[in-house]
Amino acid sequence: MSRILVIDDEPDMGQLVKDMLQPTGHEIILAADGAEGVRQSRSFHPDLAITDIYMPNEDGLETILELRRLFPRMAIIAMSGRDNAEVMLSVAKKLGALAILQKPFERERLIELVCQALGNGSVLPQETSDE
Repeated sequence: MSRILVIDDEPDMGQLVKDMLQPTGHEIILAADGAEGVRQSRSFHPDLAITDIYMPNEDGLETILELRRLFPRMAIIAMSGRDNAEVMLSVAKKLGALAILQKPFERERLIELVCQALGNGSVLPQETSDE
């Protein structure tokens, strides 16, 4: 079981990502912004951080840089739903995000990227068919 930190300033979005990933058996915690995410990563030691790009206090790009500096081996996925997200997400990838995710996204795409980031292939054995 891996540890996943979801960083998003929109509580509903953070909870949605957590709910999508919960059946996979990973331990998941939420952070409301980049500064909180960095603080939590110091004690939680996540294997993967999934961070929004546009957030108050510390945006996703700053968060990626800080997480990469503190935890060089941590996998990072960047996500955004803004109109200019493609540009910012490509910058996130250059700064160290392994993958980028454009909101809105399908559960299957999220799980595929999480599995790839964690080195588990692209299919989880605990997939459910009730969706």
